[in-house]
Amino acid sequence: MLRLIIIASLALTAGVSRAQQARPRAREVGLDCWTLPAGRLNAITDVAGVRVGHSTLIRGLNVRTGVTAVLPHGGNLFQEKVRGAVHVGNAFGKLAGSTQVNELGEIETPVLLTATLNVPRVADALITYMLGLPGNEAVRSINPLVGETNDGTLNDIRGRQVGVDEVTAAIRGAGGGPVEEGAVGAGTGTIAFGWKGGIGTASRQTAAGHTVGVLVQSNFGGDLRMCGAPVGRELRPRAPGTADGSIMLVVATDAPADHRLLQRLAARTMWGLARTGSSGSHGSGDYGIAFSTHRGPVGVMPSDAVSALLLAVVEASEEAIYNSMLKAVSVTGNGRTIEAIPVERVRAVLAKAGGR
Repeated sequence: MLRLIIIASLALTAGVSRAQQARPRAREVGLDCWTLPAGRLNAITDVAGVRVGHSTLIRGLNVRTGVTAVLPHGGNLFQEKVRGAVHVGNAFGKLAGSTQVNELGEIETPVLLTATLNVPRVADALITYMLGLPGNEAVRSINPLVGETNDGTLNDIRGRQVGVDEVTAAIRGAGGGPVEEGAVGAGTGTIAFGWKGGIGTASRQTAAGHTVGVLVQSNFGGDLRMCGAPVGRELRPRAPGTADGSIMLVVATDAPADHRLLQRLAARTMWGLARTGSSGSHGSGDYGIAFSTHRGPVGVMPSDAVSALLLAVVEASEEAIYNSMLKAVSVTGNGRTIEAIPVERVRAVLAKAGGR
């Protein structure tokens, strides 16, 4: 019986993955209201060395969850730390490890995203993984960086299903190249604006030659606008969302950014979030995490170059949120169904609003 359940779960996960591959990204439905050019993949992995991995759990009638790993590079992060920063937009959430990141200006583990009640289990599993890496035999302190959103509408969140196996698989399976988006990994059971949310990503290139990439775990509400078009008011989902919810936004760049600049980049994720129609409600946990893969010394960057990086974060954050919704498929769990945003109706609203 257990083998049948496992096979069925794998089949469900594979089916979701195939369905999401067929759905369009933001630019494929006509959204194009941005200034800076996207990277080759329009993904966080356009930043050289960055890797992304997912573990997706779809089991039975009520397990719809997972974990997503973002790796600044493929080496031993504790031994080769990267500069990092965390910005708190609204603190109704759980972000393990954030205080040390801002105190020291460094990130020393992969950035993991999961469900709310899984944060301690995922953090513990991440510590186990890091302690087991060659070269870490004498390490006595690890600062796991683990964020969350609450997938309890579609998922048996009290079951806390994500553990060592799932975390290890997400990290070891992480790679560069195209990033799977939608109802995958930490976005398996999430909801955005009353429609199915999930994982989304986008990137930007600056005139100075720097790349900025953003990955989001969308699970929040508000009045959805896509490039200014009133999509939420026109479509009105069957399961209306509230303003409450959460979002995690992870920013990567190859620019020679110090901790202070990374804090500014992390803060700009909230500007991109606001563009989509979120007001950052009382019950929303909204966090930006930023890191730089640049390993050399940092100096004072020209003002124009800094401004371009800030704009890049805003634009990539906004587009990543749209991608998280457009790529997601409808998901049923806990006796509820959250539908994917209807692509053709989105196209119609955009056309009506002026062909954005």
